[in-house]
Amino acid sequence: QVQLVESGGGLVQAGGSLRLSCAASGRTFSSLGMGWFRQAPGKERENVATISWSGDDTYYAESVKGRFTISRDNAKNTVYLQMNSLKPEDTAVYYCAADLTGRAIHFNYWGQGTQVTVSS
Repeated sequence: QVQLVESGGGLVQAGGSLRLSCAASGRTFSSLGMGWFRQAPGKERENVATISWSGDDTYYAESVKGRFTISRDNAKNTVYLQMNSLKPEDTAVYYCAADLTGRAIHFNYWGQGTQVTVSS
């Protein structure tokens, strides 16, 4: 099984930046496809960004493209989400997820989430 723990959330003013981290354990990290999801109050969960096991393939939601960057450090068993130019619409609980196939398509394991609040 895979255990995921998110960190780095907090309160930030619009236009600011945050860097989320997700530490993975319980399985070889380099074999996992990883993703970031978010759920805002009154909204459905949405995929924000994904990265394949190799790090070669990434995906970004249109709403965050150009502002967010997903990356991974396999030596540290950690995936990151660098969030720049934050908007109030980015306010949500952000979840880290893992795909055991490595393709970052079907996510089987989830972290507990970290709150990101962007003030206007």
